[in-house]
Amino acid sequence: MTTLENRPVAGVDPWTGEALEAGAVENSAEEVRAIVAEAAAAAPRLEALGRRGRAKLLRALAQALEAERQQIVSLADAETALGAPRLGGELTRTCYQLEFFAGVVEDGGYVEATLDPAGPTPMGPRPDLRRMLVPIGPVAVFGASNFPLAFSVPGGDTASALAAGNPVVVKAHGSHPGTSRLVHEVLREALVAAGAPAGALGLVFGRAAGESLVTDPTVKAVGFTGSLSGGRALLDLIRGRAEPIPFYGELSSLNPLVVTAAAARERGAEIGVGLVASVTGSAGQLCTKPGLVLVPAGTDGDAVVAAAAEALGKAEVVPLLNRRIHQAYLSDTAGLVRAKEVSEVASGPKPGGGYGVAPLLTTVDADGIPAEAFAEYFGPASVIVRYRSQAELLAVVDQAPASLTATLHLGEDEAPKDLATELGRRVGRLVFNGYPTGVAVSWAQHHGGPWPATNSLHTSVGATAIRRFLRPLAWQNAPAHLLPDELTDEPRAPLPRRIDGRLQLPH
Repeated sequence: MTTLENRPVAGVDPWTGEALEAGAVENSAEEVRAIVAEAAAAAPRLEALGRRGRAKLLRALAQALEAERQQIVSLADAETALGAPRLGGELTRTCYQLEFFAGVVEDGGYVEATLDPAGPTPMGPRPDLRRMLVPIGPVAVFGASNFPLAFSVPGGDTASALAAGNPVVVKAHGSHPGTSRLVHEVLREALVAAGAPAGALGLVFGRAAGESLVTDPTVKAVGFTGSLSGGRALLDLIRGRAEPIPFYGELSSLNPLVVTAAAARERGAEIGVGLVASVTGSAGQLCTKPGLVLVPAGTDGDAVVAAAAEALGKAEVVPLLNRRIHQAYLSDTAGLVRAKEVSEVASGPKPGGGYGVAPLLTTVDADGIPAEAFAEYFGPASVIVRYRSQAELLAVVDQAPASLTATLHLGEDEAPKDLATELGRRVGRLVFNGYPTGVAVSWAQHHGGPWPATNSLHTSVGATAIRRFLRPLAWQNAPAHLLPDELTDEPRAPLPRRIDGRLQLPH
């Protein structure tokens, strides 16, 4: 007999809407507890690998994924319809991200090792104090619908949590269960081969399993990429726990893109074409898609809109990922075009069958902008706002919710510091003369933003993403043999350290 917690989990072909072969089975609450317990048991061994051991492990995981590239990309394409080129690039990014965090771990600066030797101070004698960041414990990660690799089982949350020394249990997304299971099998085998415990990476399926996961008292942090409503639901569950834990959620983003009059005059057509590529890429199912575009009213702005409308008519758009996203897009965009202040500029071709939708551009004047213009449309749709003055432009910026990104297209000789400052107050990344889709994995990257973009000050992409899954611990007058290597007088794996207030770099 099939019960609520052991039903088969099958992906759906977005091109046809037909169910694929079941990729997994939903986990019961008892199974989730067992998987989390296995992760907790793996924590000491994972931490004991040390920085060098975890760096080696992360590289082994990247190599294992690369070895199964063809099978992984093929299955992911069947479940998401995102296309082999896009998914191949995503797998490359995923492998690079694992390799990147191996370098972060080897560098060691992320642990913030600090030593204050015993000695006299104006306040009296000071004890020997040594401090660093240590693993927080088992981490729950929720896979994203729109990135079956880079923000799912082998994605950035998993990579940064493992790099920090924490075991991970992933709640697979229902849009790509087969891909999630395949990748998990590849990674678990690589973990064991590299000398790590298999329990360092667990996987569960099903909504009820996700609820059991975040309420398990052994879980010490949650990483989430998804909708605002989904994030709120998980936050409510976490608030009901006896022990509160951090929840790092990427939730909703409008990503305003501003075109100045000078930029529109100089390269309006070029901006319009680039805008459509950014809005329709991956069927607009990207958290950094520019959903609100501000252009000057009049001839200069008309050049941007006309070029965008023409490009939209030629855009090739893949279907949306699942039925829920498809229905929400149709309902939400229908409400948008019904708003009396809004005009439809262009509607592109619709892929036939399944979850296909037509891309959409609409316009509205800044002095009559409705609430619908400030909503996030998860799909290939965007709202163009025509402003007549700097005051109108700033008023729209002030009304828009905070986002992951804001983009500013400037004329060759422009430097509007006030506008850049206002945009910067509302986002985590400010883009100039480009497009926000595409988030580089690097030391300087920040992928986050004020609420409702995220609910924390941290990034989910880049080197400092590791900070989410660490906590500070200080040792006072500790015997040398009880100190972690990073805090000993002569560490075996050298790293940057601050000693008695002065930064010292490894030789």
